[in-house]
Amino acid sequence: MSKKCKIQLDVYRQLAKRIQRARLPYTKTIHDFDFSFQPSISEQRVNETLTCQYIANGENRILLGPPGVGKTHLAIAFALEAITQGATALFLSAEDIAIECRKADARGTLNRLVSKWSRPDLLIIDEVGYFPFDERAANVFFQVVSRRYEKGAMILTSNKSYVEWGNVFGDEVLATAILDRLLHHAATFNIRVYCL
Repeated sequence: MSKKCKIQLDVYRQLAKRIQRARLPYTKTIHDFDFSFQPSISEQRVNETLTCQYIANGENRILLGPPGVGKTHLAIAFALEAITQGATALFLSAEDIAIECRKADARGTLNRLVSKWSRPDLLIIDEVGYFPFDERAANVFFQVVSRRYEKGAMILTSNKSYVEWGNVFGDEVLATAILDRLLHHAATFNIRVYCL
């Protein structure tokens, strides 16, 4: 095998490892996304996100809209592009957060969990708002957001508007603190249901 082939194989293996570690629920690229189905999404803003400059800047991307409008697809496509460009990423659903927090609390390792979720270049949290966070999960979420503030990029998807996040986190003050940090350096994609 030539040296060039060995280098390409090594690059491919590293990429495969980063994809596996990201725990993406499935593979979707931006090329699979039907912009004609979702005209409320600006292709220009999507293309700006695909440059991954927001990761270098520690910025966030927040995808809001009702179920079935393509939020998770876009989040995964953004994550795959970042991974392809060399970034590390981790995908979690809101349910994953609740389950992992419960387990870590029972083992006394909540601080370790916060550190783990603060490490990747890009953290993707899907389905914020599909069910309310308990106090423990809300507190951990706040700690992760605080640690990542201006350092680690995040992508969040939610079916709730920002005014409803107080109910999601069970505390208006905590929700305001979370949103303050998330939105300071963020681009929000408000995705609407498209009717013909």
